[in-house]
Amino acid sequence: MTNLKIGVNNQKNNKLVLKYLSVLLVTILFFSCTDKEKQQDENIEVKKIETPEEELRKAYGFILNQYNVKYDTIVSGDSFGKILGDNNFSAAQVHDINQKIKNDFNVRDIRIGKPYTLLKSKETDSLLYFIYEKSRLKYTVISLKDSISVTDKEIPTVLKTRTVAGELDGSLSESLNRLGVQPGIATNLSRIYAWSIDFFKLDKGDKFALNVTERFLENGEYIGVESINGSFIEYRGKKMYAFPFKKSADQNNFEYYDEEGKQMKNMFLKAPLKYFRITSKFTRQRFHPVQLKWKAHNGTDYAAPHGTEIMTTAAGTVVQTGYTAGNGNFVKVKHNGTYTTQYLHMSKILVKKGQRVAQGQVIGRVGSTGLATGPHVCYRFWKNGVQVDPLSQKLPNAEPMDKKQLPLYLNSIKTIKQELDSVADSKFSIKDN
Repeated sequence: MTNLKIGVNNQKNNKLVLKYLSVLLVTILFFSCTDKEKQQDENIEVKKIETPEEELRKAYGFILNQYNVKYDTIVSGDSFGKILGDNNFSAAQVHDINQKIKNDFNVRDIRIGKPYTLLKSKETDSLLYFIYEKSRLKYTVISLKDSISVTDKEIPTVLKTRTVAGELDGSLSESLNRLGVQPGIATNLSRIYAWSIDFFKLDKGDKFALNVTERFLENGEYIGVESINGSFIEYRGKKMYAFPFKKSADQNNFEYYDEEGKQMKNMFLKAPLKYFRITSKFTRQRFHPVQLKWKAHNGTDYAAPHGTEIMTTAAGTVVQTGYTAGNGNFVKVKHNGTYTTQYLHMSKILVKKGQRVAQGQVIGRVGSTGLATGPHVCYRFWKNGVQVDPLSQKLPNAEPMDKKQLPLYLNSIKTIKQELDSVADSKFSIKDN
């Protein structure tokens, strides 16, 4: 009996031990998992969401981030007063502001199409500054805060000089554009060479080179050509050089000379129009398109659109204006005791008899008055009272350079000429190879 009790007690003890062991195992497993989860939680990288900083925007000397900014353009009906009125300024305030700025800013100079910028308070949205762009580089800031003020400013720029060379393929403007040079510089070149090159007789493949100083904004944006320091254009197989030079310190504008110091500017322009095509040359026998018979044509016909400006080819005095059945509206200019020119078929005459005219001055507009089949100007040329072909004349140059200045001039162009030749030779020799 005693042994039986002992067996029963042992079984009870064993169950109790197993129960404690089970509880202990569960406890260990629980805390073990909890520790692992805790460790995993501790290993998780906490990522903070950071708001990116706003990019700093600057313009007109202001940090734009500090304002509510409105960009706009002057349109028909806009005025400085209206813009202020649209931004909660009373009529009395507008009048007071106009009085304070009238000596520094003419509100009537505001032009349609010009951009302007308004800087407003971020807290109240009240207008603090009015910025008016006079040009791409110049602007005016009007402070509308407690102290009204006007400040004229200019956008900072950088000047860079380079030499480019190329070949004509299409117009000179198109050829320059392919080299990354402002196409409008072709107009400047046409003026420089107006006395020595007929641009309508340039051929595809004719070479050219120019040394230019260009203006850029500080951010690298291209503004345009500041000056042409030297150039050459190949014309009829010859390099025609041109370099700017001032004969005296008080001379306002440059004059252009070739590599030998001879002035580019002749007494006469090559033609009375900037853009044209020759439709009929000076000849002793031509079949007249209106009269339908053979007769002499004592002039050169330059076709151009109706209304194109006609220029006098040299300085002189208007000796006759009027109208005839054959010539239509015409102007005749006497240049000196040797030379006289006449311009026919005008749609409008812009000068009067006795008026002194400068070389290149507009004296009328292209038309088709008189015996004409279409809009053009017939250009007639007299030498010692006899009508001659101006295209075949060796016309006199303008005033030559003083011999005392020639060494200074030749020295001043030496480096630029070498640069033009070097860049051109390098470009075209590589191409030929």
